[in-house]
Amino acid sequence: MNAVRTDRAAAARGEVSRSTVTCVFAVTDTPPPDEVLSVTPGHDGGGPLRILAAGPLHLVVQDVPAAAFDEEALAERLNRPEELERCARAHHRGVETAASEGPVVPLPLATLYLDDHNAVRAVTDRAASLRTLLDRLRDRTEWAVKVHGPGTAAGTAGAAAEAGPADGRSYLRRASDRRRTERESRERALAQAHAVDRELRRYAVAATRHRPQSEQLTGRSVPQLLNAAYLVDDGRRETFVRAVGELARDARLSAVEVTMSGPWIPYSFARPDETECAAPQEAGA
Repeated sequence: MNAVRTDRAAAARGEVSRSTVTCVFAVTDTPPPDEVLSVTPGHDGGGPLRILAAGPLHLVVQDVPAAAFDEEALAERLNRPEELERCARAHHRGVETAASEGPVVPLPLATLYLDDHNAVRAVTDRAASLRTLLDRLRDRTEWAVKVHGPGTAAGTAGAAAEAGPADGRSYLRRASDRRRTERESRERALAQAHAVDRELRRYAVAATRHRPQSEQLTGRSVPQLLNAAYLVDDGRRETFVRAVGELARDARLSAVEVTMSGPWIPYSFARPDETECAAPQEAGA
């Protein structure tokens, strides 16, 4: 499903004139009760969250103002950080509510349809793959693991090495030694990050690597070497958490820092085209 689905051509011909469009948050086969939906705030200006049946599947949806969610208005809003955050939080609330009773397939932010009929038709057309995906996600959650490093030891050693003779040849030799030390430190840390990923995949039914986040985004002064997500059976949750803790304390991984968060709704594994990855992927590493 595309992020935005509206019949702009029909609207331009005057065939369609609606004050609201249907925003879909997620698909589930275990819909939450109405009393849970009624107390969950959705997008500003929209109606209450509700359930829309699509055969054995159910959509968690909200009627939202068409004027605020047409292509131009939405693009303008999502280009403003505060509006993007507000929309993302509303979307996550809808997905989280949909997941309160069982597995969900979260849809992309601002998945819009002209009306309920078009939303149901889009889901019905993909019912088989969506049901397979829901079965795959059932009783499983996502865990995020990040590895950062190396620290500043290499840079400190390099700075100390510069305190020697000031002739050009010595300076070039020290600069070369510093670059080699930094490269070796980086390679050692990357190898340790890959080792963390290999070990954790033993406890997961699926795993994927996201592009490492920048230091500006993480607020850390050291690079992020691994930004991975693992789909774990709820029955193996304690085993997975214990394995991460052991890796974080492992003296052989002293060049890196291992952190974990979760459990999360499995956004990283909720795409029909998502394949289970047994071998490490080097995306962005």
